[in-house]
Amino acid sequence: MASTPAPLGPAEIVVDLDAIRANARLLRATAGVPLIAVVKSDGYGHGMVECAHAAREGGAEWLATATIEEALALRGAGVDGPLLCWITAPGADYAAAAALDIDVSAYSVDELDAIATALAERSEPARIQLKVDTGLSRGGAPRTAWAEVFARARAGEEAGLWQVTGVWSHLACADQPDHPSNDRQEAAFREAVALAEEHGLRPELRHLANSAATILRPSARFDAVRCGIALYGLDPAPGQATDIGLVPAMTMRAPLVMVKELAVGDAVSYGHHWTAEHPTTVGLVPVGYADGIPRNATRPGSPDAAAQVGIDGKRRPIRGTVCMDQVVVDLGGDRPDVGSEVVVFGPPSAGGPTAQDWAEACGTINYEIVTRIGGRMTRRFVGQS
Repeated sequence: MASTPAPLGPAEIVVDLDAIRANARLLRATAGVPLIAVVKSDGYGHGMVECAHAAREGGAEWLATATIEEALALRGAGVDGPLLCWITAPGADYAAAAALDIDVSAYSVDELDAIATALAERSEPARIQLKVDTGLSRGGAPRTAWAEVFARARAGEEAGLWQVTGVWSHLACADQPDHPSNDRQEAAFREAVALAEEHGLRPELRHLANSAATILRPSARFDAVRCGIALYGLDPAPGQATDIGLVPAMTMRAPLVMVKELAVGDAVSYGHHWTAEHPTTVGLVPVGYADGIPRNATRPGSPDAAAQVGIDGKRRPIRGTVCMDQVVVDLGGDRPDVGSEVVVFGPPSAGGPTAQDWAEACGTINYEIVTRIGGRMTRRFVGQS
């Protein structure tokens, strides 16, 4: 017989800011050069402003966002100090960024010309960094354009429009340390830096290393390293023996709201993709794909591959299709109390699976697991200074 449902309690994301501080200190010490803490995408789902402050307190000399809008929001929240952003679209508010000492990245002569137009009324030089494409084939000036971009950037310096504060690029395969592209990209980056210097540019920062390269590739550290996922305590290169003591900062938890018994042959959730082969108990957890739970956390025909949650210190697999607002978990005959804590994922100390466990179950990466989580859940911060 089904138990009486308890009043629906809030699912929540708990973010440990002490973990963010500790991870920043560890990464800074590992790199031996300034740390650029990446807090884009709402701090990879952890809360951009709070994590920015914690990263600074942990020793990060720089912060970085993807967009100007994110950088402006940080300034509006009172986050000061060096700050870089790197994605702009036509019509970007370069003047607002310059007014708040935000370093913007430029990829092309056209973008530099647009920045120059936006700064026409400004008396002080702005701060820009130049991104070069060394093999990722995403953002950044292609090799064929390096010379003209560097020449235009230097001309802007001479005109007093801006100061080029950095030259940088991004690695495609840093999480695969033996991949040949790492050597090729690092060599290309050194060529780009040398060419920039030939054009008279003297940037204070040359940076190439992301989280994985910060840990695995000392030669790529240059003048600073950019750490995103590692700042939040997640392994940037699973399977590469990279454990340096990072602590996951996010725990996703929810209440158990119902426990019921299933008989042999009872099927669960939409499509009836899972059917009980023996009597068992199941529990209802009020989170679903509207809250960022991947719908492929269970796959028809592969129950052993399903993602799990933690209840009373035991791993409990999800059964049946993930719904918009809820999932069903197999309690294996146990009857935990309604209202018990369900650890969807978190650090090992939380008593449930990790974000990496979820990534493996869903065929994705830990970045996606933590960044997509949210929906209607509240976010609670612990370890606040």
